[in-house]
Amino acid sequence: MEAWVPLFDIFMNSPTPEIEASLWLQQCFNATTLSSSTTIPITASSFLSLLTKPCNLFVDDSSFSSPLTPKRIMFIETLPGMVQSRVLSFLALENERFNGKELSKLARSLLSESQGLDFWVKKAARDLLDRVSEPNHVNKWISGFSLESGEEVVGQEFESLPDWLKDMAAGNDPLLYWLPLSAADCGPRFYDDSLENDEILFSQVEENGENGLKEVGDEIEMDRVLNVPLEPEIENMAASLRDRVINLESSFKAVELGNEIRELCLDKGMDPFQVLCLIEPWKAEDEAASVLISHLSSGDEDELAWPSQVLCSIVLPKFLVLEEPASRLLLTSTIEYSKLHQRAAVHALLFPLVLRKEGINNPICDVITRILRECLHPAHVSAFCQTLLCGGEEERRFILLPCHEYLVSKELVWTDSLFNLLHNILNHNVHLTQDSVDRLVYHVRNIAERFSKSLKFGNFVLCLVTKCSSLLNSHKNVLTEAVECTNTLVTKSILLRIASL
Repeated sequence: MEAWVPLFDIFMNSPTPEIEASLWLQQCFNATTLSSSTTIPITASSFLSLLTKPCNLFVDDSSFSSPLTPKRIMFIETLPGMVQSRVLSFLALENERFNGKELSKLARSLLSESQGLDFWVKKAARDLLDRVSEPNHVNKWISGFSLESGEEVVGQEFESLPDWLKDMAAGNDPLLYWLPLSAADCGPRFYDDSLENDEILFSQVEENGENGLKEVGDEIEMDRVLNVPLEPEIENMAASLRDRVINLESSFKAVELGNEIRELCLDKGMDPFQVLCLIEPWKAEDEAASVLISHLSSGDEDELAWPSQVLCSIVLPKFLVLEEPASRLLLTSTIEYSKLHQRAAVHALLFPLVLRKEGINNPICDVITRILRECLHPAHVSAFCQTLLCGGEEERRFILLPCHEYLVSKELVWTDSLFNLLHNILNHNVHLTQDSVDRLVYHVRNIAERFSKSLKFGNFVLCLVTKCSSLLNSHKNVLTEAVECTNTLVTKSILLRIASL
């Protein structure tokens, strides 16, 4: 185990763990090849064997007779979640060095324990499984055949059709270009008009198999849900709760009200979004809202759906319209809740706030900064920035009530406060990925003239070239041209820093 300590130290502390781990392993592989004196050689197979080595984990049992129950887990599961995700990302990047079947087995074993698995570990395991999936390796295997060698016959076998399809291929009207079957070979069920509606529905509504939450971007599905009329009894209960929210005065009543809202949304089998739109809990005073948040927990800390609905219906609407510093009590309650529900905080608070249609201002910037610093690990903040800057609409989808959609945009709106936020993130020892830095350079080039006299823009660019200098070598000319368009107190400092890259 001692031989692997330097590698795990890289995964724990390095800003670029995949690259450094690859170099370290390559050096060790070369050393092992040249020398056979090592008791346990450092090889790809030995590293996988270490990760999958079974260990006993003792967990508390509620029974009196056996307070500790042993549980069989892999060694990788004993590591911190951040280290697990980095190890899996490295294996995905360097998958050709390792046995594909063993990598697939490792990823599937981790995903089978998804109930208590960290979100980023689960995401990395899925990525690893995708990288080593059967189609990818088959495609690489086929493309490896040389058509100029004796293996040409094998390549022709892959390209040729089976005998029973050759006659079909001669037809003029194949059903699919890659499958030479005519329409007559398929039953009339294939042309049922109702299937077109089913196809539209399936393309717009996707169930999340892990937590039962509908995909956030499904506006048509959301409209369908909200247009379903509620029972008169439920509508009356929601109207009564709305009146009590508006007139809420004491914390004791807020506790009682929170319990009733949770019971109506979860225990009655109603759609929480529809009920919360009627109750309008965001209209409660800040003090009462802070108590509501703490008493609306569903008891499942790993759940995404309900915590997201709590945040987007109580806290998010208040923060989206902030013009003054947020209430200390409300912000503290939000941070404590977000620590328990980090995924919900990302999708129901951070993404909608950053993508505010009018752009973020200083009070909103302070709120986002505190949530990032106090609720998320720097590696998770880096992943958030990567999704924000490089991801598409599907990847950076957010959760909010339909009545607040007009407050949020699908694209970043650049303001001085956004530069201040990015400056704070970089100063928080967040190591951005190469693609995130590439996108930032792209935006800097495009907006440099517009913010040519903005000192906050200049401070952000100076921080960027200082903190991410190792990732900017290919962007020297672009950055120089962009900075030369500015005229601030830090322009010369930025140019000198770029010249030294």
